[in-house]
Amino acid sequence: MASLWLWRALRVLEVSCLANYLLVFTEAVPLSGWTAGLMLLLLLGCYLALHIRPRRAKGATRRLRALLGGYELLIVSFLAILATGVLWLALWRTGRLTALIPGVPAWVPVVVDLPVCVPVIGLLVLNGFFRVLLTCKRLRIVWRALLLLCWWVPVFNLYIFYRVLRAAHSEYYFELGRLERESVHAENADCRTRYPIVLVHGIFFRDWQLVNYWGRIPQALQKCGAVLYYGGQQSAAPVAVSAAELKARIEDVLRETGAEKVNLIAHSKGGLDSRYAISKLGMAPFVASLTTINTPHRGCVFAQHLLKTLPAGLIRQMEDKYNTVFHALGDEKPDFLGGVRDLAADACVAFNKAVPNADGVFYQSVMSTMRSPKSAGFPLDLTWRLVNKYDKEPNDGLVARSSAEWGHFLGNLTVPGRRGISHGDVIDLMREDIEGFDVREFYIGLVRGLKEKGL
Repeated sequence: MASLWLWRALRVLEVSCLANYLLVFTEAVPLSGWTAGLMLLLLLGCYLALHIRPRRAKGATRRLRALLGGYELLIVSFLAILATGVLWLALWRTGRLTALIPGVPAWVPVVVDLPVCVPVIGLLVLNGFFRVLLTCKRLRIVWRALLLLCWWVPVFNLYIFYRVLRAAHSEYYFELGRLERESVHAENADCRTRYPIVLVHGIFFRDWQLVNYWGRIPQALQKCGAVLYYGGQQSAAPVAVSAAELKARIEDVLRETGAEKVNLIAHSKGGLDSRYAISKLGMAPFVASLTTINTPHRGCVFAQHLLKTLPAGLIRQMEDKYNTVFHALGDEKPDFLGGVRDLAADACVAFNKAVPNADGVFYQSVMSTMRSPKSAGFPLDLTWRLVNKYDKEPNDGLVARSSAEWGHFLGNLTVPGRRGISHGDVIDLMREDIEGFDVREFYIGLVRGLKEKGL
């Protein structure tokens, strides 16, 4: 930390010297023209180097180096502005300001200095500003917009810059720590399980088109040795239909890899699809384990209530629009209502009686919960209230906590404070870092646990 502040102090001195034409230093220490010129060239070279490579970032990715560089440029710029102001104030208070140009009022050198100070320090601010704006993933759209629109507003802009700098700083050190841990996992091949992993998505999404359903998780698992595939079901269909599609996918994976079995990691309705494929479609001999994440094994009371109370016309309209859109995206026979009906509480009670666990398959589950509707955006902020009202339990915005328990229960994921972990957060849907919860590290731990069990 001491070396970091020494580095910053030297950079601030360099920028301040350059911004002031060496006027102060040539007056304080008599220098020949050649010496002053060489010092000016040296400072200019250091200044350009600062723009190109603000600070070394050992072990960081290119994006993180750019992010840290932007953060450092902004810090140095603000300190340089402060240092320049203090320097001129000190010269004025000591009477040395009038000695810079004899016979000229003291305010003249200050006015002459401004056309140099503004572009010299201003270029640093712009460089840092755009580096952070373009590379900081923790900056939401709202903060980016405020930064672009309100940077000139006195006092408020200081608060905006504070929030931006805090986000950049926390993201850099979070990501750097994660990269170091991931490097150790990769070296030890912690995710190289005996059997390949198949990630099974939930309802209303697809996992192979446009945007990856699982966010940054697959890349992290593969870097640590995982052999990874996707379930590939349609976005919405009854459990039996989705399970048949999953069965075909498992058979493809077994043929491609030559493996005897697979490990299934399933989110939301994908857990029910997986259970059906294992117990009803003959996949038990080919599945080593099933890990369900926020799966409504006992159904959703609120979904059942909405199916009974919403006007039939409105439900048909929603179904028609959904099926039309996802048919255009590639689903052969999307069935919005068929998928939703299988998630109702009564339907899941009947499902659990008809679909018992299969011998020889290791079942485990995990859940996460939001602390309040503010933990997530629309529509989970709305559905959280519905689940809270009808299921009367802590929930993730869609699934009640107790509904997710199946087999060996790994527990409920939560974080300190008011944030919580939503139905989408637990699969990294929004690619958002949550303080206190590293979603990629969590999945690496899940898969490492399978490896330690010999699966």
